[in-house]
Amino acid sequence: MKTATWLFTIISVLLLSSCSMLVSQQSGKQSVSSSLMDFLYPNKEDRAVHSAEIPVLTLPVKVGIAFVPSTGRNNQAIHNKDQYELLEKVKAAFVQYDYIDRIEVIPSTYLAGGEGFNTLEQVGRLYDVDVMALVSYDQVTQSVENNAALLYWTIVGMYVIPGNENTVQTFVDTAVFDIKSRKMLFRAPGISKLEKRTTAIGIDETLAEKSIEGFDLAVTDMSKNLDNELARFKVRVKEDNIANVEHRSNYNGGAVDITFSLLILMSLLVRLRRHKDI
Repeated sequence: MKTATWLFTIISVLLLSSCSMLVSQQSGKQSVSSSLMDFLYPNKEDRAVHSAEIPVLTLPVKVGIAFVPSTGRNNQAIHNKDQYELLEKVKAAFVQYDYIDRIEVIPSTYLAGGEGFNTLEQVGRLYDVDVMALVSYDQVTQSVENNAALLYWTIVGMYVIPGNENTVQTFVDTAVFDIKSRKMLFRAPGISKLEKRTTAIGIDETLAEKSIEGFDLAVTDMSKNLDNELARFKVRVKEDNIANVEHRSNYNGGAVDITFSLLILMSLLVRLRRHKDI
């Protein structure tokens, strides 16, 4: 009798220890992603084509921001509302620079099923933007049963609740392109990693919560890097000649630089005059 009881207990533990597979569709390893290369070059042969054209930027530039559409079966990895809120954070990195006119947040549905740069040109005409910031991502979620399962004695006997280790790793990347020349101007990455232990029944809810939190943290990290790249871009245009610059008739972004230079010149002249008087 005692042997039968222990045999029943062992079988129960084995069955219950895999209950996460029964109550959740997200146990194991899952991933969602969007590929910048697949979107821009649906025809892989085009990836080898190189253009030596130097982009011409008309300041202040008009910028569009959009998520690259998801690849694979999950075409809605990030809901539209969450996409908009995340892109607003990316937008905040652009608005402080005088060489940027305005920033348009564009739904990824406008890019879905498109034909790479041809689609970008169409969206550019629709929203009247010169430059596109494309945000791609790769998120991997993993839920693994902990070997140290939680054991509870209840009035009906021993009950097993497996402990699940849940990990969400997120990578996002913003690549900024001049639409006309199809040249990438710069890019900025962002990453995050979240971990949380749950019961098997709580896997789906936890992973859904941690998924959007992972995107939020990764976009925040990327926005800091994007801000640094935007600050360096103006210097690189002048020093590395990575783009030619024109100015719109109403643009006075260079006025600050000219005024500052004149003030320095006047200061030097005053110092020279005082030196002669001495």
